[in-house]
Amino acid sequence: MLIGIGAFWLSFMALADLAARSGIAAGQAWIWPLLVDGLIVVSTIAVVALDGRSGAWYPWALLICGALVSVAANALHAIVAAETSVPSVLAATVAAVPPLVLLASTHLTVVLTRSTSTPSSTTGKSPELPAVTESEPESAIGPEQDPAPEPESEVVLGRRERAVRLREAGWSNKAIADELGVHASTVGRWFTPPVEEPETTTEMETT
Repeated sequence: MLIGIGAFWLSFMALADLAARSGIAAGQAWIWPLLVDGLIVVSTIAVVALDGRSGAWYPWALLICGALVSVAANALHAIVAAETSVPSVLAATVAAVPPLVLLASTHLTVVLTRSTSTPSSTTGKSPELPAVTESEPESAIGPEQDPAPEPESEVVLGRRERAVRLREAGWSNKAIADELGVHASTVGRWFTPPVEEPETTTEMETT
């Protein structure tokens, strides 16, 4: 930040003096370097923010134009205001350093700020999600699925087991139903073996 501020100040003073020498009033000459170097700062931030997007070409174009204008203007000011004992090429080279340092320091500051605020973006990896095995049924991962048996099923199974023990003890279906609080026909269905359907065979008729 200090390097960027120093580069901006040197470039600002040179461009303001060049604007005053070019005919702009002294009270308004300071606006011209703000336009030129301010465009470099804003374009650099926009380039980093739009990195990889389709509209990134526009801030890149503004950044290149602003940097060229700033470097050229600083060099021209050095040539115009340089002393006779200093070569013009040397003066222009020295004057071109502040806008280039401003460009580099601004870009570096924005990149560092973005990298420290979003560290996960530097790795290029998205956060890992819990994997679901193929053998696990889809219903098992539903938010409303309860892997435990339903309470009603447990009650029915408990009643059947008690009914079996009472039946083995010689109780009748009516007494078991009264004891368990169910209908006698329900108890009868519990002890009625399932009816097996006879296998049907299809005979082919031969002529």
